[in-house]
This record gives sequence, structure tokens and C-alpha cells, in this order.
Amino acid sequence: MLSWLTARKGGGCFILRIDDTDAERSKEEYVDAAKADLTWLGLEWDRYERQSERMARYEAVAQQWREMGRLYACYETPTELELRRKRQLSMGKPPVYDRSALNLTKDQIAAYQAEGRRPHWRFKLDQERVEWEDQIRGHVSVDCASVSDPVLIRDDGGFLYTPCSVVDDIDMEVSHIVRGEDHVTNTATQIQMIRSLGAEPPTFAHHSLLVGATGEALSKRLGSLSLASFRERGVEPMALLSLMARLGTSDPIEPRRERQALAEGFDISRFGRAPARFDEAEIDRLNASILHETPYEEVANRLQAAGVHDEIAEQLWLAVRGNLGQFADIETWAKIVAEGATPDIAPEDAEFIPQALALLPEQPWGETAWKDWTDKVKAETGRKGKALFMPLRKALTGQERGPEMAALMPLLRPPKG
Repeated sequence: MLSWLTARKGGGCFILRIDDTDAERSKEEYVDAAKADLTWLGLEWDRYERQSERMARYEAVAQQWREMGRLYACYETPTELELRRKRQLSMGKPPVYDRSALNLTKDQIAAYQAEGRRPHWRFKLDQERVEWEDQIRGHVSVDCASVSDPVLIRDDGGFLYTPCSVVDDIDMEVSHIVRGEDHVTNTATQIQMIRSLGAEPPTFAHHSLLVGATGEALSKRLGSLSLASFRERGVEPMALLSLMARLGTSDPIEPRRERQALAEGFDISRFGRAPARFDEAEIDRLNASILHETPYEEVANRLQAAGVHDEIAEQLWLAVRGNLGQFADIETWAKIVAEGATPDIAPEDAEFIPQALALLPEQPWGETAWKDWTDKVKAETGRKGKALFMPLRKALTGQERGPEMAALMPLLRPPKG
């Protein structure tokens, strides 16, 4: 989302890149879900790439690194690496890979291979500081002497995310990367890898991770906060975009209905380093505000899909949109209009309502029907204020709350019974 806004703000190209080099974890249904999410949000992509189609290119770069002495074979098993890590920690040392694989003799390598071991491959980092100007975090400096040489290729020959992304960033001329602050150390290693191939790194922005409204940690895979769940709940895409484009900044979060306008006002440097609090109540507020301002033309097709008759669709939308929390709420009012309502009559109004209904004006009800009726009932019964209007609303709609009755009444039928 932030990457799309960055691309649109700068007039650039937004790349949808599918990291699918791990066949076991990269199912087509996940790709389809990602596309569906972006399409729902209206975040169209300008270029589509799949890493699984670029394996020959990654193999070529890996061989280039081997020839440069930057990619070396390691034969430790996961268990051996974990034991070594625990031993380092118990000795008060940082759990950094000790590069023991660089000292293996030919006989040791042959012995490992005879056991059936296959190597994984690590990139040999220069043990120096890597520095860059981050668009959110400012000046960043990472000492790569305190970082393990990253594994680039698994023992089954499969490439991990890091080398593929580095090669893609160079080949695709990526200029800006926006991602979570948990990737800061990864960025330092990737910058070294990019420069080892004679290229210059892109501009990075590392945003803070989301926390809940009260500061609790949120998993980025938390089901209740997935885009699919928001879609199923009836959240408007622009409500979510309006929130995420400002969440983590000191700027006011306002409902927006135009994506390009949102992008034009976007400024990645306004984001702070403090954890951003994600409050679902804010989504509900933005969602309602957007619906309240949405013109009929933008929802005409959705109203038709919801079964609202064309002849009343515009009038109904304009009457009720100011009371909607989500679009699906329109169905309640469409049903009341189409079928009539069962009156909700309080015991204390049992005598009042029949008297009031007898005073209903003849149909069809026009724009002044509500005022004409309530004026007549007031004159006949002496009731006024809430004691007058609330029982009459509940008699016609069966609802205690709702749209302005003056706008709604011309669409209604007399109450059932």
C-alpha cells in the first residue's frame, strides 16, 4: 500500500513481484489472493513479475559471486548450527556464524559429501559498516561485523528471498523500497550484495510495525485483520487506504474518496519511528464518513446488485446514506421500502399509534408528507418533541433510529397490520 502510494506520488512504476522460488510455500491460491486484495483496494500494478521465471538469471549471478569469492559452501546441519548458536550465547558472545566453512579442507568436504550432505551457500560480507539515509528512520548505520553471513541458497539448491530480490532490484531498476523496520539488518546485507555487482542501491524507507489500539503486538498474518476479512466485513477500500496513508504520522486521518488525491498528499518522510497504533474503531469511523459523502453514481451498480429497484435507487441512497455504517446496511432500508415495516409500538403508545395512523395523508406521499402528518397528529393529540416523532418513526419503519423521515417517507408504504 505504501509502495503504491510512493510510486504514484513520484509518477513511477508500481511492480507486483511474486516471490515464488519456494515451491512448497508458493501456492497459486496465495498469488490469486494477493491479486484479489490489490484489485479490491484499487491498487493497480504497472508491471508483473514472477521470480520463478527468472531462475536462470539467479543461477548466473550466484556463479558470478562464487567466482568473486563472495559465495561459499557450508555443510553444517540445522542441528549443528543451533548447538553452536547456543554455545556462543552461553559464553556471552553474539550468535554470529563463525565462517568455519571457509577453513574446510578438501578431505573434510569429501567426507561430508560421502555422508550425503549437500551444501547451503552463504554470502561473505565485508565486515564493515553499511550506512544509508532512510526516508523514515534518517541516518542508519549497521555494523556487518555483527551480522552472520546470510544464507542465499538452501541445501536443496533453492534460492532464498534475499539474492532474488537483490538481482531483481538491479535488473528492474527499482528506485524505492518501502518495508517494515524488521528488515533493517537485511537491508544492510542487501546493500553490500548490490554494490558487489557494481550497482547502486535504491532508496529505502523502513516503517514501524503496527500495534493494536492499546499497544498490543499484532501479527501481520492475524486473520481478523487480513484484507479479506475487511472486505467480508463490508469495509470500503478507501477507508482502509485513508487510514494507512496517514497512520504513523502526526497528520490528521481524514476520509478520502480519490486514490490519486490520496497519493498526491502522501509524504513518506512524515512517518515516525514509534509503533503505529491500529484502531479498528477508526476504520469504522472512516467507513461511515466515506459512505455519507458518496454520490449515487458511484454506487448505482452496487445498489442494483443488492436488489434495489432502479426507479427508487437514487432517492433511497440519498435518503439513507447519511445513516449507513457500511454499505450492506442499505439492504435493511431497501427491504423496509419494498415490503413495508412491522410497527414497533411501545405499550404506552398503544392508543396513540392507531389514532395517528388514521391521520396519515393519502398516498402517494410527497416531499411534505412527514411534516403534514406530524403537524396534524400534534394538533389532534397535543403530543410534541420526542414523544411525537419517535413513536411515529417506529410505527412507519419499525426502527428506533434512521434517516430523516422527511426524505424517507415518500418511499415508504403504510405499516403492516
